[in-house]
Amino acid sequence: MWMLSAVGLLGSGAVLVGGVGGPGGAGAPEADLAYHGSASMAAGRVDVRLTPRNHGPDPVDDATVRLRWSAALDDTQVLPDGCARSGERVVVCRTGALPADGPGEEIRMTVRLREVASEVTLGLDTVWGGGSVDRNHANDRQQVLVLDTGDAYAF
Repeated sequence: MWMLSAVGLLGSGAVLVGGVGGPGGAGAPEADLAYHGSASMAAGRVDVRLTPRNHGPDPVDDATVRLRWSAALDDTQVLPDGCARSGERVVVCRTGALPADGPGEEIRMTVRLREVASEVTLGLDTVWGGGSVDRNHANDRQQVLVLDTGDAYAF
């Protein structure tokens, strides 16, 4: 049984958050979601580029990735279509369709921290996998330390 709730209406649809009601998600398609990209920070602005990828074996119609910062975000943010705030330090984004063994569309955003910091930790993870079971969470849960140097830090 799936439990879904809309986090927020977005330009082209809703971000969905949910979980499998039973152990193992028996009978559900299987996908292996991963996120790769980079983050850089200068003067309290964090630039993030990430590309979702599905290592398969089944395609995913849509998924939701969560980006969580160790520092509070400024109250006013301009986020890309498909992304919404879901907390003081959290943004969630739709990935769009992810083919089996293929990349999705790159997600780019710049967020402003409430206060300028010398470093921030950015965590990424899958909130909703489009109804698929992902048995390998080693590559869809990332954490990167971003220093206020303007340098890009890869994940």
